[in-house]
Amino acid sequence: MSDQAATTPPRRSSRIGGPEAWLVWVLATTFVVWLFAIQTGYAVVSPDIQQDAGLTLAQIGLAASIYTWVFALVQFFSGSLLDRFGSRPLLAIAVALVSVGAFLYAGTTDFATLATAQTVLAVGASFGFVGAGYIGGKWFVAARYGLMFGLVQAAASLGSAIGQPVILVLLDALSWQQLLLAFGSFGVLLTILFLVIVRDPVVADAAPTNGPRGNVIAVILRDLGHCFGTRDVVLSAVFGGAAFGTMLAVGTLWGPRIMEARGASTDFATVLTALAWLGLAIGAPLVNIVSDRWHSRKVPAVVWLLLQAAAIALVIYLPTESQGVAIALMFAVGLFSGVQMLGFTVAGESVDGAYIGSASAIVNGVCFLIGGLLTSIPSTLMPADPELADYQAALWLMPAVLVVGAVAAALLRDRGPARRAAVPE
Repeated sequence: MSDQAATTPPRRSSRIGGPEAWLVWVLATTFVVWLFAIQTGYAVVSPDIQQDAGLTLAQIGLAASIYTWVFALVQFFSGSLLDRFGSRPLLAIAVALVSVGAFLYAGTTDFATLATAQTVLAVGASFGFVGAGYIGGKWFVAARYGLMFGLVQAAASLGSAIGQPVILVLLDALSWQQLLLAFGSFGVLLTILFLVIVRDPVVADAAPTNGPRGNVIAVILRDLGHCFGTRDVVLSAVFGGAAFGTMLAVGTLWGPRIMEARGASTDFATVLTALAWLGLAIGAPLVNIVSDRWHSRKVPAVVWLLLQAAAIALVIYLPTESQGVAIALMFAVGLFSGVQMLGFTVAGESVDGAYIGSASAIVNGVCFLIGGLLTSIPSTLMPADPELADYQAALWLMPAVLVVGAVAAALLRDRGPARRAAVPE
């Protein structure tokens, strides 16, 4: 027996879908919930930041857009890096970066500091959602891929729905700086847990799939090129991006602002935005269940996108100021935005398992790219102190983008739920 064989014990195969799989998945999902709370909390703390740092509404909107643009750019590479190198230690580094971003965020005194914080946050956060999807794809059978991804989004959205009102309450006792310092401190603990626990499964007799093969940048670009060359990956990115990009713009900035312009109190506007995230928490896993029952990806995608477009159009243009109607419509905006998860499902089913990270990253990157555009473009079209008519004149982009997404979904090849081979149990 060689010295290496004597000193290196054989690695025991991991149980796919077993207790360790759930532990790793829960940690990855916790990362997503935490960063979503920081991200969507921006809708709550941005008025205080605007006042204390002496910023304009345009600068607040631009800072939110910087996050989404940087996120979208880095996102395209994060998925491929996960495909090449695996979850350890990339996800731990990502958690650490979000923690640093939260600390910088807490120190905001001017626009430059805020923009820097948003940039660091975005780089780390770009590994969050797609990382949780990657974990689900590696630690669970392929038939559960769409459902596990939907559950990640459900947990993140539920966290946002609860988090926004909680943040509002906490701001009565804490300053926004203290609140963000608490977020950063939690991130330090989470980083340690990731370093100790999170890894990829060990599969008996499986050839290694991670690690560099040749020039890393060239390999990443090749993987991205392969996914961009797959028709349904591109279409799923467009319709998924339209659904989530609109929800992101509503949930992080425009939802509370337009409701306040309608005369709602700050507290009620925050509750309405939380209801939209609650709707997404229900819609994200539900749409995959509906899709499986209908044996179709295309039909539910088109229907849900058109219903989301109708709901957001009514939020913007409906003359009534009834609280009951506002509650129903904001919940509907979130519920039907859950169709974004079919974008990840279709993309994952359209490529070989080795490209799951890259395909998911493309969809998520486009989601945040569209979200950034829907956050920044309207802010440049409005005066410093906008009224309801100003919001209505600028936010028509949202339902228009959703109609484009519905057209993209209609062009999908409707093969029904895929039965792609999974990692062996």
